[in-house]
Amino acid sequence: MTRRPSAGIGERNLLAKKTNVAHRLRLAGVAAMGFAVLTAFTGCQTAPVVEPVEQAPDHSEAISLREGDVVKIAFPGAPSLDTTQQIRRDGKIALSPVGEITVVGMTPAELEKEVLKLYATQLISKEVTVTVESSSFPVFVTGAVIRPGKISSDHPITALEAIMEAGGFDYTKANLKAVVVVRTEEGRVKNYTLNLKLALEGKQSEPFYLKPSDIIYVPEKFSWF
Repeated sequence: MTRRPSAGIGERNLLAKKTNVAHRLRLAGVAAMGFAVLTAFTGCQTAPVVEPVEQAPDHSEAISLREGDVVKIAFPGAPSLDTTQQIRRDGKIALSPVGEITVVGMTPAELEKEVLKLYATQLISKEVTVTVESSSFPVFVTGAVIRPGKISSDHPITALEAIMEAGGFDYTKANLKAVVVVRTEEGRVKNYTLNLKLALEGKQSEPFYLKPSDIIYVPEKFSWF
């Protein structure tokens, strides 16, 4: 009787090697997938984060009409009605033929809507534009500056610009790191503390824009003597 030869040691070793190689390939595939996922995840986590820079206020939204402002009201469809007027101390202007209207506290856009309503029956083209030709922008600077007092501007200015208009800091006394802006909003007094030394040293800092009637106080340095 002839017996078939059994698998030798060499064949068994070859089979074991093939099995081992297949196992390693599966492990390598899993590892590669895990590495890709980890790389994507850590890449998202370690990417440099850019801090949002605070933007300067949009002054077009903040503008409200004040006494002393000069406004131009134009009627593209009826230029004969165009007028340029300074807002009186009582907050009013006179429009012919509709009469006097109170405009202090309005924005230019609000005044446009009001004028459109007043002239609704007289206009064929329902279009009105209001522009501020010049604006009275008073602020007050006090404390350790060269010339404290009232500063008048025809446009919004920053706290640092107002101090420069007041002759600049009295550097022998001024505490540039704790300048205070006092502002009245909605019947409440709010204080804002500014470090203006950063700007003077050329370091990045956001400009602080003033509003009409703001008070800028520059305190003195603390001293025992």
